[in-house]
Amino acid sequence: MEGYAQDSQKKSEIYTYDAPWQIYGMNWSVRKDKKFRLGIGSFLEEYNNKVEIIELDEETGEFKNDLRLVFDHPYPTTKIMFIPDKECQKPDLLATTGDYLRIWQVGEDRVELKSLLNNNKNCEFCAPLTSFDWNDADPKRIGTSSIDTTCTIWDIEKEVVDTQLIAHDKEVYDIAWGGVGVFASVSADGSVRVFDLRDKEHSTIIYESSQPDTPLLRLGWNKQDPRFMATILMDSCKVVVLDIRFPTLPVAELQRHQASVNAIAWAPHSPCHICTAGDDSQALIWELSSVSQPLAEGSSLDPILAYTAGAEINQLQWSSMQSDWVAIAFSNKLQILRV
Repeated sequence: MEGYAQDSQKKSEIYTYDAPWQIYGMNWSVRKDKKFRLGIGSFLEEYNNKVEIIELDEETGEFKNDLRLVFDHPYPTTKIMFIPDKECQKPDLLATTGDYLRIWQVGEDRVELKSLLNNNKNCEFCAPLTSFDWNDADPKRIGTSSIDTTCTIWDIEKEVVDTQLIAHDKEVYDIAWGGVGVFASVSADGSVRVFDLRDKEHSTIIYESSQPDTPLLRLGWNKQDPRFMATILMDSCKVVVLDIRFPTLPVAELQRHQASVNAIAWAPHSPCHICTAGDDSQALIWELSSVSQPLAEGSSLDPILAYTAGAEINQLQWSSMQSDWVAIAFSNKLQILRV
């Protein structure tokens, strides 16, 4: 990430894939043998949606889409993730959320449903899942968040619920792991709460939105420095950066977007870089190395890099396998950008 200024003369590398539908769910593969592979999900206002797995051919600069790796998905995916398995030790799995948590086995020429996980056994109706996160340190664990105010921790190898917690007073919109047994969640109740699975009765409120009852929509936990997390408020242009050592007080508020922020992604390789994207069609990269204590009133940061897309950006993911590549989705386009 060093040296943006002198490198800006070089042509930035951008590869674009046009999907046959509007993209919502999107994420990178986490295997060293599939560095330029991504999964993308459709956003169609109907029951029948699609997920496809595409791969950039580095020789030609074209995305390959194998029709055998396109599969049907009920409702749009609210999130897509590949198993965090950089060393290719485990089966090649993909998870999606929507009405349920589904685990898919990815083969050379087909994708098959491996498990469908429903945490509500006694009811034919399910509470939709808003998001999930796959535990890097313990890949048999996935945590899901739901509009029914709960977070559920799954053991996907045994296909059972490990723990289910009533996490908030209202819908839970996102969840993020901060370690083996620690996760955080954000909710329509406007709070960020941290949970430790060793003490399930208690949670710590790290932040409450300054406007009462303003939902918090997304949560990013910094993998390189787990003291830091970031969240976004509904219909807000700002990104709130938190340090768990200073609960309730943001250490930074990133305020250079001109319209609502939709997505945030911490750099996988650096403790102090974060990318944000929103309805102003901008993806901005920020350096937070100066952020060590709560921000003085009125002080503000500027991004170190800006990219303007062709439409509102609704999805953003930073590749953990190749830390100089970020993926964004807008309209029916997926773009990967070298940063």
